[in-house]
Amino acid sequence: MKLKHMYRGPAVVLACLLAMVSPAVLAGTEAEAQLSLTHSGVGYFAVAMFVLAYLMVMMEEKLHIRKSKPVIVAAGLIWGVIGFIYTQHGMPHIAETVFKDDLQEYAELFLFLLAAMTYINAMEERRLFDALRAWMVGKGFTLRQVFWITGFLAFFISPIADNLTTALLMCAVVMKMAGDDKRFITVACINIVVAANAGGAFSPFGDITTLMVWQKGVVEFSQFFDLFIPSLVNFVVPAAIMSFFISNHGSSAMVEKVHMKPGARRIVALFLFTICLAVCAHSFMGMPPVLGMMTGLGLLQCFGFYLRRNFNKAVARIRQEAESAHDEKRLANVGELVPFDVFSRIARAEWDTLLFFYGVIMCVGGLGFIGYLASVSEALYGHWNPTYANVAIGVLSSVVDNIPVMFAVLTMNPDMSTGQWLLVTMTAGVGGSLLSIGSAAGVALMGQARGIYTFGSHLRWTPVIALGYIASIVVHRLLNSGLF
Repeated sequence: MKLKHMYRGPAVVLACLLAMVSPAVLAGTEAEAQLSLTHSGVGYFAVAMFVLAYLMVMMEEKLHIRKSKPVIVAAGLIWGVIGFIYTQHGMPHIAETVFKDDLQEYAELFLFLLAAMTYINAMEERRLFDALRAWMVGKGFTLRQVFWITGFLAFFISPIADNLTTALLMCAVVMKMAGDDKRFITVACINIVVAANAGGAFSPFGDITTLMVWQKGVVEFSQFFDLFIPSLVNFVVPAAIMSFFISNHGSSAMVEKVHMKPGARRIVALFLFTICLAVCAHSFMGMPPVLGMMTGLGLLQCFGFYLRRNFNKAVARIRQEAESAHDEKRLANVGELVPFDVFSRIARAEWDTLLFFYGVIMCVGGLGFIGYLASVSEALYGHWNPTYANVAIGVLSSVVDNIPVMFAVLTMNPDMSTGQWLLVTMTAGVGGSLLSIGSAAGVALMGQARGIYTFGSHLRWTPVIALGYIASIVVHRLLNSGLF
């Protein structure tokens, strides 16, 4: 009797979903390559699940639920319904193939981020950021100067190290410098997200979307650098406004002498070498950048083994140095040193963030498979001026991940000038700065500065960020008018 009641609920839900499917969908045959679900109950159900999940992400502060949970469930429901419908029409392999393609895209992103986060955590464990913070405090930099320094570093490093890795690095420095000043951390994190996204927009290696555009061949390698000044404007305009709301007093962090742990500088060198491997893997070998990142992670593991083997010698050397310098504090801390363990650094990765990306990519991939992204792109470029359409694409990328949005645009392949292709490349990259969930950098920093830098705190500065967004578009139109 209990089993009947147990299965009655799922059966009713399944019957309702089947009832929502339009006659046009049910009329599909095996000969059709893809079912038309955009105007069916299944399509509307998928959109509703995605919207509901994102609303829960936006209300993370009030609901006290990790952002990965609703999007993972939504992804499961969306693809579950798609798989069921395609199975009923005898075409399960079509949905399965697309799902696996989306899963492969996520796997590459997941492993790339995991390697980057592990390096960041390793550098933090070796006290690199503590040393950098102590150096900045010792130099007497005020919080406003720290705000500008971290912003410009994020802007100029992200074209090489990608915007996500750069944002994680700069956020770690800010949090060490700020102490308990949550207001400064919030504004500085927003500035870092804007700067990192802007810096990634003028380099083929700065963002996944720029890589996609370059690989497609619609923009030449050297032409990306025409976006340098517009991208700089995108960062400087909101930064200049936000800087007025930061006090010009010194950091509250105590001035102290920090000694990095053995191997800290070599880990930094390994990280830079890993970035070079990622770039070379893509540029010269035609392989995904994740190949270089995972190879670098393997090198970090090997170096960790070396540190463990030489741990006792390193401790003895540090003790001797402390005794010679009569450094009682450093001598007392010798007993707290533990062997380097790379797997403990992997365990400290932002798993909520990594799983959130799975949910987002799979949800958006499901909506794209149903046909909504193609419909949006067709509506934009079929009825609007290309400039307005490309500006709208940037706004859309602040809500929906810019990767599938750019993929949809490239698939549509509208007839546009080089200037317009550069415009959509820039807007898709910097448009994600309008909301904290609009870019990988923003999502990652919400995890790194959990409870301080949030969706709501970023949203309060969206009008200021929008000014930079508009200014960058105007500057691009003026400076690169010959490309339109």
